[in-house]
Amino acid sequence: MPDSHSMHGGTDSLPDPRYDFSTNANPLGPCPSVLARVRNADVTRYPDPLYTRVREVLAAFHQTSPERIVVGAGASELILRLIRCIDGPVRQLVPTFSEYGLGARLAGRRLMSARSTAAFLRAQSARPGVGFVCWPNNPTGELWPLDFVAAAARAGPLVVDLAYAPLCDASLTAAIETAAGAAYRLYSPNKAFGLTGVRGAYLITPRIDRRIAHAAPSWVIGRDAVAFLEAACDPEARAWLAQGLPQLKRWRTRLARSLQQLGLQVRESPATFLMAKVGNATRVAAHLRNHDLRVRDGSSFGLRQWIRLSAQPVQAQKALMAVLRTAL
Repeated sequence: MPDSHSMHGGTDSLPDPRYDFSTNANPLGPCPSVLARVRNADVTRYPDPLYTRVREVLAAFHQTSPERIVVGAGASELILRLIRCIDGPVRQLVPTFSEYGLGARLAGRRLMSARSTAAFLRAQSARPGVGFVCWPNNPTGELWPLDFVAAAARAGPLVVDLAYAPLCDASLTAAIETAAGAAYRLYSPNKAFGLTGVRGAYLITPRIDRRIAHAAPSWVIGRDAVAFLEAACDPEARAWLAQGLPQLKRWRTRLARSLQQLGLQVRESPATFLMAKVGNATRVAAHLRNHDLRVRDGSSFGLRQWIRLSAQPVQAQKALMAVLRTAL
Protein backbone atom coordinates (compact mmCIF):
# COMPACT_ATOMS: atom_id res chain seq x y z
CA MET A 1 0.00 0.00 0.00
CA PRO A 2 1.60 3.34 -1.00
CA ASP A 3 1.91 5.99 1.68
CA SER A 4 -0.02 9.25 1.57
CA HIS A 5 2.81 11.08 -0.17
CA SER A 6 3.07 8.63 -3.06
CA MET A 7 -0.71 8.61 -3.50
CA HIS A 8 -0.70 12.25 -4.57
CA GLY A 9 -1.52 12.27 -8.26
CA GLY A 10 -1.04 9.36 -10.59
CA THR A 11 2.74 9.50 -10.83
CA ASP A 12 4.95 6.62 -9.80
CA SER A 13 8.61 5.60 -9.72
CA LEU A 14 8.50 3.71 -13.01
CA PRO A 15 9.64 5.13 -16.36
CA ASP A 16 7.17 7.54 -17.88
CA PRO A 17 4.40 5.69 -19.75
CA ARG A 18 3.72 6.08 -23.42
CA TYR A 19 0.28 7.52 -22.65
CA ASP A 20 -0.39 9.30 -19.37
CA PHE A 21 -4.07 9.73 -18.56
CA SER A 22 -3.31 10.40 -14.90
CA THR A 23 -1.76 13.79 -15.55
CA ASN A 24 -3.50 16.99 -14.53
CA ALA A 25 -1.52 18.98 -17.11
CA ASN A 26 -3.08 20.53 -20.19
CA PRO A 27 -2.73 17.84 -22.90
CA LEU A 28 -2.07 20.60 -25.45
CA GLY A 29 0.86 21.92 -23.45
CA PRO A 30 3.39 23.09 -22.82
CA CYS A 31 2.47 26.59 -23.89
CA PRO A 32 5.30 27.60 -26.26
CA SER A 33 5.67 31.20 -25.05
CA VAL A 34 5.67 30.21 -21.38
CA LEU A 35 8.11 27.35 -21.94
CA ALA A 36 10.50 29.70 -23.75
CA ARG A 37 10.48 32.12 -20.83
CA VAL A 38 11.18 29.31 -18.37
CA ARG A 39 14.07 28.01 -20.46
CA ASN A 40 15.56 31.49 -20.72
CA ALA A 41 15.44 32.11 -16.97
CA ASP A 42 18.88 32.77 -15.45
CA VAL A 43 18.95 30.01 -12.85
CA THR A 44 22.59 30.72 -11.98
CA ARG A 45 21.38 33.44 -9.61
CA TYR A 46 19.02 33.71 -6.67
CA PRO A 47 15.68 35.40 -7.30
CA ASP A 48 14.59 38.55 -5.49
CA PRO A 49 13.89 37.30 -1.93
CA LEU A 50 10.73 39.46 -1.75
CA TYR A 51 9.50 38.45 -5.24
CA THR A 52 8.59 42.07 -5.85
CA ARG A 53 8.19 42.07 -9.63
CA VAL A 54 6.31 38.79 -9.96
CA ARG A 55 3.87 39.88 -7.25
CA GLU A 56 3.34 43.14 -9.09
CA VAL A 57 2.69 41.29 -12.36
CA LEU A 58 0.22 38.90 -10.71
CA ALA A 59 -1.49 41.73 -8.87
CA ALA A 60 -1.94 43.71 -12.09
CA PHE A 61 -3.36 40.66 -13.83
CA HIS A 62 -5.91 40.09 -11.05
CA GLN A 63 -6.53 43.79 -10.39
CA THR A 64 -5.49 43.65 -6.75
CA SER A 65 -2.55 44.90 -4.67
CA PRO A 66 0.87 43.17 -4.57
CA GLU A 67 0.60 42.98 -0.77
CA ARG A 68 -2.17 40.42 -1.20
CA ILE A 69 -0.08 38.11 -3.43
CA VAL A 70 1.86 35.23 -1.84
CA VAL A 71 4.00 32.97 -4.04
CA GLY A 72 4.82 29.37 -3.21
CA ALA A 73 6.42 26.16 -4.41
CA GLY A 74 3.27 24.67 -5.87
CA ALA A 75 -0.24 24.41 -4.44
CA SER A 76 0.74 21.69 -1.97
CA GLU A 77 3.33 23.89 -0.26
CA LEU A 78 0.89 26.78 0.03
CA ILE A 79 -1.83 24.47 1.39
CA LEU A 80 0.48 23.31 4.17
CA ARG A 81 1.57 26.89 4.90
CA LEU A 82 -2.04 28.04 5.18
CA ILE A 83 -2.90 25.23 7.58
CA ARG A 84 0.09 26.06 9.78
CA CYS A 85 -0.78 29.76 9.83
CA ILE A 86 -4.52 29.50 10.56
CA ASP A 87 -5.41 28.00 13.93
CA GLY A 88 -8.00 25.29 14.39
CA PRO A 89 -9.21 22.21 12.53
CA VAL A 90 -9.06 21.67 8.79
CA ARG A 91 -12.33 21.18 6.93
CA GLN A 92 -12.79 19.66 3.49
CA LEU A 93 -15.71 18.77 1.24
CA VAL A 94 -15.12 15.17 0.20
CA PRO A 95 -14.22 13.36 -1.94
CA THR A 96 -11.53 15.82 -2.90
CA PHE A 97 -7.83 16.54 -3.38
CA SER A 98 -5.77 14.51 -0.88
CA GLU A 99 -3.34 17.33 -0.01
CA TYR A 100 -5.82 19.03 2.32
CA GLY A 101 -5.94 15.93 4.50
CA LEU A 102 -2.21 15.36 4.23
CA GLY A 103 -1.55 18.97 5.26
CA ALA A 104 -3.74 18.51 8.33
CA ARG A 105 -1.82 15.40 9.34
CA LEU A 106 1.57 17.03 8.80
CA ALA A 107 0.53 20.03 10.89
CA GLY A 108 -1.03 17.90 13.62
CA ARG A 109 -4.49 19.38 13.04
CA ARG A 110 -7.86 17.74 13.34
CA LEU A 111 -9.38 16.91 9.94
CA MET A 112 -13.13 17.27 9.46
CA SER A 113 -14.65 15.85 6.27
CA ALA A 114 -18.12 16.98 5.16
CA ARG A 115 -20.09 15.12 2.52
CA SER A 116 -22.49 17.91 1.62
CA THR A 117 -22.33 21.65 1.23
CA ALA A 118 -24.83 22.04 4.08
CA ALA A 119 -22.67 19.99 6.46
CA PHE A 120 -19.55 21.91 5.43
CA LEU A 121 -21.25 25.24 6.01
CA ARG A 122 -22.48 24.17 9.46
CA ALA A 123 -18.96 23.13 10.45
CA GLN A 124 -17.47 26.30 8.98
CA SER A 125 -19.86 28.41 11.05
CA ALA A 126 -19.54 26.44 14.28
CA ARG A 127 -15.86 26.73 15.22
CA PRO A 128 -12.56 28.34 14.18
CA GLY A 129 -10.32 26.68 11.61
CA VAL A 130 -9.80 26.72 7.88
CA GLY A 131 -11.95 25.20 5.16
CA PHE A 132 -10.85 24.00 1.72
CA VAL A 133 -13.04 23.89 -1.36
CA CYS A 134 -11.73 22.80 -4.75
CA TRP A 135 -13.56 24.42 -7.71
CA PRO A 136 -14.13 22.60 -9.97
CA ASN A 137 -13.65 19.75 -7.58
CA ASN A 138 -10.87 17.25 -8.11
CA PRO A 139 -11.65 14.46 -8.94
CA THR A 140 -15.42 14.61 -9.31
CA GLY A 141 -15.82 17.86 -11.24
CA GLU A 142 -18.53 19.53 -9.15
CA LEU A 143 -18.99 23.24 -9.51
CA TRP A 144 -20.07 24.00 -5.96
CA PRO A 145 -22.84 26.64 -5.85
CA LEU A 146 -21.52 30.17 -5.89
CA ASP A 147 -23.77 31.27 -3.02
CA PHE A 148 -22.40 28.39 -0.93
CA VAL A 149 -18.80 29.50 -1.62
CA ALA A 150 -19.61 33.09 -0.68
CA ALA A 151 -21.43 32.02 2.51
CA ALA A 152 -18.60 29.70 3.55
CA ALA A 153 -16.07 32.51 3.11
CA ARG A 154 -18.17 34.79 5.31
CA ALA A 155 -18.51 32.10 7.98
CA GLY A 156 -14.77 31.57 8.51
CA PRO A 157 -11.38 31.31 6.81
CA LEU A 158 -11.89 29.58 3.46
CA VAL A 159 -9.41 28.53 0.78
CA VAL A 160 -10.84 28.13 -2.72
CA ASP A 161 -8.49 25.98 -4.79
CA LEU A 162 -8.77 27.17 -8.39
CA ALA A 163 -6.23 24.77 -9.91
CA TYR A 164 -8.59 23.74 -12.71
CA ALA A 165 -10.61 26.93 -13.13
CA PRO A 166 -8.43 28.25 -16.01
CA LEU A 167 -9.30 25.08 -17.94
CA CYS A 168 -13.02 25.95 -17.78
CA ASP A 169 -14.95 28.55 -19.74
CA ALA A 170 -13.91 32.10 -18.90
CA SER A 171 -17.41 32.94 -17.67
CA LEU A 172 -17.18 30.20 -15.02
CA THR A 173 -13.79 31.42 -13.87
CA ALA A 174 -15.03 35.01 -13.56
CA ALA A 175 -18.07 33.89 -11.57
CA ILE A 176 -16.13 31.88 -8.98
CA GLU A 177 -13.51 34.59 -8.55
CA THR A 178 -16.29 37.04 -7.71
CA ALA A 179 -18.00 34.61 -5.33
CA ALA A 180 -14.68 33.84 -3.61
CA GLY A 181 -13.74 37.49 -3.08
CA ALA A 182 -13.69 37.05 0.71
CA ALA A 183 -11.70 33.79 0.54
CA TYR A 184 -8.05 32.86 0.06
CA ARG A 185 -7.83 32.06 -3.66
CA LEU A 186 -5.21 29.48 -4.60
CA TYR A 187 -3.85 29.34 -8.16
CA SER A 188 -1.50 26.74 -9.65
CA PRO A 189 -1.35 27.67 -13.37
CA ASN A 190 1.27 25.04 -14.22
CA LYS A 191 -1.64 22.68 -14.97
CA ALA A 192 -3.32 24.97 -17.48
CA PHE A 193 -0.03 25.77 -19.24
CA GLY A 194 1.26 22.19 -19.34
CA LEU A 195 4.29 22.66 -17.09
CA THR A 196 3.50 20.75 -13.90
CA GLY A 197 7.21 20.13 -13.30
CA VAL A 198 7.68 23.85 -12.63
CA ARG A 199 6.77 24.29 -8.98
CA GLY A 200 5.22 27.73 -8.94
CA ALA A 201 1.85 28.77 -7.51
CA TYR A 202 0.36 31.75 -5.74
CA LEU A 203 -2.28 32.85 -3.32
CA ILE A 204 -4.49 35.94 -3.30
CA THR A 205 -5.40 36.75 0.28
CA PRO A 206 -8.74 38.40 1.11
CA ARG A 207 -6.85 41.11 3.01
CA ILE A 208 -3.20 41.84 3.68
CA ASP A 209 -1.99 38.88 5.74
CA ARG A 210 1.78 38.84 6.13
CA ARG A 211 1.79 35.69 8.29
CA ILE A 212 1.56 33.44 5.26
CA ALA A 213 4.36 35.11 3.30
CA HIS A 214 6.60 35.20 6.37
CA ALA A 215 6.03 31.49 7.03
CA ALA A 216 7.91 30.51 3.85
CA PRO A 217 11.57 29.54 3.76
CA SER A 218 13.95 31.87 1.96
CA TRP A 219 13.72 31.75 -1.84
CA VAL A 220 10.75 29.39 -1.79
CA ILE A 221 10.69 29.39 -5.62
CA GLY A 222 13.54 29.81 -8.08
CA ARG A 223 13.92 32.01 -11.13
CA ASP A 224 12.39 29.35 -13.38
CA ALA A 225 9.12 29.49 -11.43
CA VAL A 226 9.24 33.29 -11.29
CA ALA A 227 9.58 33.39 -15.09
CA PHE A 228 6.74 30.90 -15.40
CA LEU A 229 4.30 32.87 -13.24
CA GLU A 230 5.08 36.13 -15.05
CA ALA A 231 4.80 34.55 -18.50
CA ALA A 232 1.46 32.92 -17.64
CA CYS A 233 -0.04 36.41 -17.33
CA ASP A 234 1.08 37.54 -20.79
CA PRO A 235 -1.64 38.12 -23.42
CA GLU A 236 0.08 35.64 -25.76
CA ALA A 237 -0.13 32.87 -23.17
CA ARG A 238 -3.74 33.67 -22.25
CA ALA A 239 -4.73 33.63 -25.92
CA TRP A 240 -3.05 30.24 -26.39
CA LEU A 241 -4.99 28.84 -23.45
CA ALA A 242 -8.35 30.25 -24.60
CA GLN A 243 -7.88 28.99 -28.16
CA GLY A 244 -7.16 25.47 -26.92
CA LEU A 245 -10.21 25.03 -24.69
CA PRO A 246 -12.60 23.90 -27.47
CA GLN A 247 -10.17 21.12 -28.47
CA LEU A 248 -9.87 19.96 -24.88
CA LYS A 249 -13.65 19.79 -24.63
CA ARG A 250 -13.86 17.71 -27.83
CA TRP A 251 -11.26 15.25 -26.50
CA ARG A 252 -13.03 15.00 -23.14
CA THR A 253 -16.41 14.44 -24.79
CA ARG A 254 -14.98 11.75 -27.07
CA LEU A 255 -13.34 10.01 -24.10
CA ALA A 256 -16.59 10.05 -22.12
CA ARG A 257 -18.53 8.61 -25.06
CA SER A 258 -15.99 5.82 -25.62
CA LEU A 259 -16.05 4.84 -21.95
CA GLN A 260 -19.84 4.80 -21.93
CA GLN A 261 -19.80 2.53 -24.99
CA LEU A 262 -17.84 0.06 -22.85
CA GLY A 263 -20.75 0.12 -20.40
CA LEU A 264 -19.00 2.28 -17.81
CA GLN A 265 -20.59 4.95 -15.68
CA VAL A 266 -18.87 8.30 -16.32
CA ARG A 267 -18.73 11.57 -14.39
CA GLU A 268 -17.47 14.49 -16.47
CA SER A 269 -16.00 17.74 -15.24
CA PRO A 270 -15.97 21.12 -16.98
CA ALA A 271 -12.16 20.94 -17.08
CA THR A 272 -9.91 18.30 -18.71
CA PHE A 273 -10.63 15.27 -16.55
CA LEU A 274 -13.44 12.82 -15.93
CA MET A 275 -14.08 9.72 -13.83
CA ALA A 276 -15.08 6.21 -14.86
CA LYS A 277 -16.47 3.46 -12.60
CA VAL A 278 -14.46 0.32 -13.35
CA GLY A 279 -14.97 -1.92 -10.32
CA ASN A 280 -11.62 -2.57 -8.66
CA ALA A 281 -9.79 0.64 -9.54
CA THR A 282 -6.43 -0.49 -8.18
CA ARG A 283 -6.47 -3.68 -10.24
CA VAL A 284 -7.56 -1.91 -13.42
CA ALA A 285 -4.99 0.86 -12.96
CA ALA A 286 -2.22 -1.72 -12.44
CA HIS A 287 -3.28 -3.62 -15.57
CA LEU A 288 -3.19 -0.45 -17.64
CA ARG A 289 0.19 0.52 -16.19
CA ASN A 290 1.60 -2.84 -17.26
CA HIS A 291 0.56 -1.90 -20.80
CA ASP A 292 2.32 1.47 -20.79
CA LEU A 293 -0.78 3.47 -19.84
CA ARG A 294 -1.21 5.39 -16.60
CA VAL A 295 -4.51 6.46 -15.02
CA ARG A 296 -5.34 7.86 -11.60
CA ASP A 297 -6.57 5.26 -9.12
CA GLY A 298 -9.44 6.90 -7.25
CA SER A 299 -8.63 5.05 -4.02
CA SER A 300 -6.63 8.02 -2.68
CA PHE A 301 -9.87 10.00 -2.91
CA GLY A 302 -11.82 7.23 -1.16
CA LEU A 303 -13.35 6.16 -4.52
CA ARG A 304 -12.12 2.58 -4.82
CA GLN A 305 -14.27 1.73 -7.84
CA TRP A 306 -13.33 4.77 -9.90
CA ILE A 307 -10.40 5.90 -12.00
CA ARG A 308 -9.73 9.48 -13.06
CA LEU A 309 -8.63 10.13 -16.63
CA SER A 310 -7.63 13.29 -18.42
CA ALA A 311 -8.64 14.17 -21.95
CA GLN A 312 -5.89 13.10 -24.36
CA PRO A 313 -5.47 13.08 -28.15
CA VAL A 314 -7.36 10.53 -30.24
CA GLN A 315 -4.40 8.15 -30.74
CA ALA A 316 -3.90 7.87 -26.99
CA GLN A 317 -7.61 7.28 -26.45
CA LYS A 318 -7.64 4.42 -28.96
CA ALA A 319 -4.73 2.76 -27.15
CA LEU A 320 -6.53 3.17 -23.82
CA MET A 321 -9.76 1.61 -25.06
CA ALA A 322 -7.99 -1.40 -26.56
CA VAL A 323 -6.31 -2.24 -23.25
CA LEU A 324 -9.23 -1.25 -21.03
CA ARG A 325 -11.47 -3.79 -22.75
CA THR A 326 -9.13 -6.55 -21.56
CA ALA A 327 -8.99 -5.16 -18.03
CA LEU A 328 -12.70 -5.02 -17.35
